[in-house]
Amino acid sequence: MPSNKRSRQAKAVVTGAGSGIGRAFALEIAARGGQVVCADIRAELAEETVRMIGRLGGAHALACDVSRLQDVERLADEAERLLGAPVDLVVNNAGVGIGGKPVGEIGIEDWQWTMGVNLWGVIHGCHVFAPRLRRLGHGGIVNVASAASFAAAPLMGPYNVTKAGVLALSETLAAELAGRGIAVTALCPTFVRTNIVRDGRIADGSSRFAARLMRWTGVSADGVARKTLNALDRGELYVLPQLDARLVWRGKRLAPVTYQRGAALLGRLMKQA
Repeated sequence: MPSNKRSRQAKAVVTGAGSGIGRAFALEIAARGGQVVCADIRAELAEETVRMIGRLGGAHALACDVSRLQDVERLADEAERLLGAPVDLVVNNAGVGIGGKPVGEIGIEDWQWTMGVNLWGVIHGCHVFAPRLRRLGHGGIVNVASAASFAAAPLMGPYNVTKAGVLALSETLAAELAGRGIAVTALCPTFVRTNIVRDGRIADGSSRFAARLMRWTGVSADGVARKTLNALDRGELYVLPQLDARLVWRGKRLAPVTYQRGAALLGRLMKQA
């Protein structure tokens, strides 16, 4: 498979494939002629995605808790068996949302829960699949981070920290795999229309604020998945699919003091929501 066609006819694994961005990735990969193992902590949601794929291509559902290394190791072995070939595309997407309290008030158990899924889940995915892709000599890894990885908005401490870790891991892995025929792409969106606000641990005021922003500015998960896979095919490391994400990326670097003042104002607005 040519390096610029990594997302075509892929043998893929997508975590968090039971809804949102993960489901959109699974559907788009299948539409590009690929076979997909749809993994989710809730097996019934993964099976629903498989039914949606239907005639688009071969798809399989597996239950997987990405916060557990043994689950991800089992996922890799089962995926290869189900697909009948080595996995050459991995989408580390599974994630949870959390926010609404300042550092020091967010419970340590919430930090641990968020770290387990958002950061350790991606670490496990890269730890298990990167050596297999090295041996294969081609393929791609997509890590779903967030604009939160560099925006560092207030009242989102655990989420910001985990997504910053995902971005740093992606940059590290891209450097380590350079020249080996394997691309790494980090997806950093702002608001995408998914269930993350509803299903996460977000305080009421911040939850309402986030829900409004998602309605006003959120884009479709389908479009985000399509842009990201196209970027992977081109070997691009960063995908910032929305204008606001790109403005924050540039603004923070060009005017860091002004940006920090704006972030503080945002925090006050979130508290009042």
